[in-house]
Amino acid sequence: MIPDDFKQTLLARVDIVEVVERHLRLKKAGANFVACCPFHNEKTPSFSVSPSKQFYHCFGCGAHGNAIGFLMEFSGMGYVEAIKELAGGAGLTVPNDRSESHGRPQEPGADLGDVLLRAAQYYKDELKRSERAIAYLKRRGLTGEIAARFQIGYAPDGWQNLESVFPDYRAKALTEAGLVIDNDSGKRYDRFRDRIMFPIVNPRGAVIGFGGRVLDAGEPKYLNSPETPLFEKGRELYGLFQARGALREAGRLLVVEGYMDVVALAQSGVGYAVATLGTATTPTHVQKLLRQTDELVFCFDGDDAGRRAAWRALENSLAQLTDAKRAGFLFLPQGEDPDTYVRAHGKAAFEALIAEAVPLSTFLINELTARADPRTEEGRARLLHLAKPLIEQIGAPALGLMLRRRLAEIGGIGLAELDELFGVKRVKTSRLVGMAQRAAVLTSSEVLLRAVMFKPDYAAAIDRSILDPSDLATPALTGLLDLIEASPNLDARTVAAVALEQFRDTVNAARVNAAATRTLWDESFDVTAEFEGCIGQLRQRYRQRRMDELRQKPSLSAEEQGEYRQLLSQRPGAKMPNSEPVSSV
Repeated sequence: MIPDDFKQTLLARVDIVEVVERHLRLKKAGANFVACCPFHNEKTPSFSVSPSKQFYHCFGCGAHGNAIGFLMEFSGMGYVEAIKELAGGAGLTVPNDRSESHGRPQEPGADLGDVLLRAAQYYKDELKRSERAIAYLKRRGLTGEIAARFQIGYAPDGWQNLESVFPDYRAKALTEAGLVIDNDSGKRYDRFRDRIMFPIVNPRGAVIGFGGRVLDAGEPKYLNSPETPLFEKGRELYGLFQARGALREAGRLLVVEGYMDVVALAQSGVGYAVATLGTATTPTHVQKLLRQTDELVFCFDGDDAGRRAAWRALENSLAQLTDAKRAGFLFLPQGEDPDTYVRAHGKAAFEALIAEAVPLSTFLINELTARADPRTEEGRARLLHLAKPLIEQIGAPALGLMLRRRLAEIGGIGLAELDELFGVKRVKTSRLVGMAQRAAVLTSSEVLLRAVMFKPDYAAAIDRSILDPSDLATPALTGLLDLIEASPNLDARTVAAVALEQFRDTVNAARVNAAATRTLWDESFDVTAEFEGCIGQLRQRYRQRRMDELRQKPSLSAEEQGEYRQLLSQRPGAKMPNSEPVSSV
């Protein structure tokens, strides 16, 4: 794995303006450079590159990142490939051996990544040797080119085939990677046997798991890797890495249900499809996809199971949507799936179906009216009862308003009455646009994230003990503080770019990315005032929390009494717990 200190050196050496300018024509605009965004169609430039922060951001589609991320997104490079490309231009040699990391601890899952990569290569080699597996893929209409693009392989029949790849077949890494299983009697055997193998890769292009499909009849039809330190089903999507180029051209992403659907669609020229990994669509899936595109289409079978899956996807999309994003639902004819339909009817016919996808708002209303009869008072009351928790989740102001108007009409009541029923705070219409454009109020840890992005020196002034443990951004903040503490040479020019790299593909990535983005272009952010004000508020809240803790104790030690007296001196008017007069402490 590439050491973190090398990536920091690389990002400090390269100039993102030069990197982007090799691919786009940039124009100077104040302190930054601008161009039409390469990731979505636009006529007015909204893509901005900051030389002072080594970061790019598109105000239109939300694309953002550092020099490494730009090469990955624009050129379709893998993670290591992008680093090598930048290193070559900067006159640096990429370490390719763990010994070059100078004793630094390996990144989490480093050994598992190597194990999975070796297994993927073995499965690819075995596919070339299996006439039966090749014949199966040909019957499904796949070419060698598309099989190579998705790194498709074959796990031969047999219980311990991987022993030929891993001489230490008892190694713990094999079970941790999900490649082998230990039964109750202690016998170890391969998890995947006589299956077409679909490697699952992360946004860097690294193998993190597998999906295996039976060639003939058998159960389960699809078998996925178990959850591992590298692979979490609710966060990952099959085919997203391969779909990046096609989704830029099409301007949309299509979510289907199976690996073979993704591959078959790509074979037919619909290269912007992805699949969930044996689980329902999650909010994390939707959030990840909407960072890539403005249009999301969910494709399901037209049967009851398909409609249930579609409803689950709708529920998990409501909080993620903005008024600039849209989601739709495509239900295929009975007995069809994307694989069979596109092979029978072709790309044009399939994309014609996509164009007629049911908008999320229409699907929501149709389902509610199917579950509650709006022709009776009781039915309308039930319909509004079912709608309330859904409407509460919607984060897009304009969409929420229009859906409430439609529900008020169906319910036979006024919008003001419905908003009162739903507990919606009434806002003057003239303020709606401004509200939609303003960012949400930041938490204390989010404010500090931004401040430290502006001035890394502020990191040393933060007392971690006063941070709010219930603030969801606190882990991201402490992670940034750890990064700066471990990297004394990190300066304001590279802190955002390095932070993005450090937190890439982690649970805190979104918060760090948001802080970096706000840091670059929010001219109204007074870093000194915001930092000092936030620290003051956190200290006050910490004092209050600690005083409350001491008050709840049945008795206090001498040390605790001294601590309470100190806290008390900072908050006039407080009373000593246990009814003791302050003077007796």
